[in-house]
Amino acid sequence: MSSALHNALLPTDLGLVEDQAASTGRQAPLALEVGFLARHGYSSGNLRDATTFAGLTGTPVDEFLLKYSLIDETAFYRALAAELSVPFLSVPHLSPKARYPDSILTGMAPLAGGGFVLAPRGPAIVHLLKNRRAPGGPLAIATPSSFTRAVFRDRAKAIAHHASNALPDRKPHLSNRDGLTTSQIAALSALALLASFVGVSAPAIALHGLALSMALLFLGMVVLRLAASLLHNPIEPAALPPRVDDADLPVYRIIAALYREKNVAAKLVAALMRLDYPRAKLDVKLVLEADDKETLNALTATGLPGFMEIIIAPPGYPRTKPRALNVALSLARGAFTVIYDAEDVPESGQLRLAVASFAAQPPDVVCLQARLTIDNTDDSWLTRLFTIEYAALFDVLNPGLAEIGCPITLGGTSNHFRTATLKELGGWDAWNVTEDADLGIRLARFGYRVADLPSSTWEEAPSTLKAWMHQRTRWMKGYMQTCISHSRRPHQTLSELGLWRFYGAVVVTLGTVLSALGYPFFTAAFLLLSTSVPTDSIASAWLAGSRTLFVLGALAMVAPALLALRRRGLIQLAPWVLALPAYYLLVSVACWRGLWDLVFRPFWWSKTFHGLGRTSRFRSTRRGERGSGR
Repeated sequence: MSSALHNALLPTDLGLVEDQAASTGRQAPLALEVGFLARHGYSSGNLRDATTFAGLTGTPVDEFLLKYSLIDETAFYRALAAELSVPFLSVPHLSPKARYPDSILTGMAPLAGGGFVLAPRGPAIVHLLKNRRAPGGPLAIATPSSFTRAVFRDRAKAIAHHASNALPDRKPHLSNRDGLTTSQIAALSALALLASFVGVSAPAIALHGLALSMALLFLGMVVLRLAASLLHNPIEPAALPPRVDDADLPVYRIIAALYREKNVAAKLVAALMRLDYPRAKLDVKLVLEADDKETLNALTATGLPGFMEIIIAPPGYPRTKPRALNVALSLARGAFTVIYDAEDVPESGQLRLAVASFAAQPPDVVCLQARLTIDNTDDSWLTRLFTIEYAALFDVLNPGLAEIGCPITLGGTSNHFRTATLKELGGWDAWNVTEDADLGIRLARFGYRVADLPSSTWEEAPSTLKAWMHQRTRWMKGYMQTCISHSRRPHQTLSELGLWRFYGAVVVTLGTVLSALGYPFFTAAFLLLSTSVPTDSIASAWLAGSRTLFVLGALAMVAPALLALRRRGLIQLAPWVLALPAYYLLVSVACWRGLWDLVFRPFWWSKTFHGLGRTSRFRSTRRGERGSGR
């Protein structure tokens, strides 16, 4: 195990650990939680080395051994059962009194035939070895993995219900599960009736009233976009924070929800293996759906390391990404939690930078949004435009809005959270197909803030129009669902956010939807107005204001894009900015499709397939770094 220990540590940030161990001049005593292994055929010298390394990384020795795959999980717990002279259960059968997630978090549950089964970790192993008696009945030992599977098997319905309904059962007004309320339907009906009446009896007044209300909303969008563009938010931190010793780093939970992702399963595992963070302090949960055997087989074939675990979400409704995320969130032990998508490749230092950023932020900053950037830019004209859109959003607009203090709609990945706060908020709304937008607004309503994390995560964009349209239709439908959820109690929302943040939240949600729905009509109206001649001073002023707003809107579309391309080092894509007006026409089509979906299949999750990219900016960057000797 000694050479295996050395080899396992090399890919991580433990290069100085051996020097630190040598500088102490002492040999670490054999830890009790692994010392018993010496009586079951394992080298005491290797166990002592592991104890030294574990102490320097600040983790229990048993977790160190297991997460670095230095000992097989089944072998470890069989030896523990033999040491305690109790049965080892490969497949424990639990009593109906077992509870989720409490049983998994405590590592203890009653057995169907009486007694208890334990899957102890760290201090629990020490306590068990010292006392050597059952907590109130016959005792058996199981591995944490098989114990978790047993709880999921026996409590499947309860787990599925909790993942889907924990938030709406507790705070129904914050979830999209129940759709439009009676009061919302009544208000919309009254508004439609009023608009119809005024439109027939006084069409000019109706037209001007509609134009004025839209102008106020779109003016807010223009001002926020231009204001965000004026702020300096480079894609990398001006100076890296001091490197924190591994022993002082907190446990970090990583959740990735995967469905039909066999093409990128190995890529995701490789990307997580490259993270510059001690593996003993990583807790990776890969959440799969019960019928997704292909992804399960692909992950199994990679030979997952000990710090990664596959969680099979029990069948339930709706089948959405946020439901799967909620399944894993209930089991979170780490101080921080980050969400990654199946195709993601985060920068290796992202977790360390996030820990340092959280430490430097006030307590009300509970989420950090990393920068998302498109990897397969050169696949097609569509991926080039997607790259420009993402660069503008994540390198200019979102960082700027966060600095201003405006609520932002999160990206669907690379969101870093304080775990306790995320649990307090109820996790994600399983009934919203753009759960990131909803959560961003919900964070603001509870008085929390989101900050920028200047670290990149590479993503794969759909390269065909069909795939892009399916994905964007889902996103726009989710924005509409977010508008529904947070408009149920407008007075309460206004009170929670305050006037200006309320206005900002309306701009980034309802403004996004209405601008997309109306884009072709507003453009056509502008072109018609450009050829018209005003007949009086009022008409002249109105026309001038309309033209000015339209021109400013075009500037607010182009300026963040050009600035983002400069920051990202992609200025060669600048000519493609001229195609953005046509691109946003496609966004409008997707938004109208999303409205249809909202009515007829509100919870349908249109799957985006990954692993189809033909080009890679990330691979090119890595080749360049190797070639330059960096």
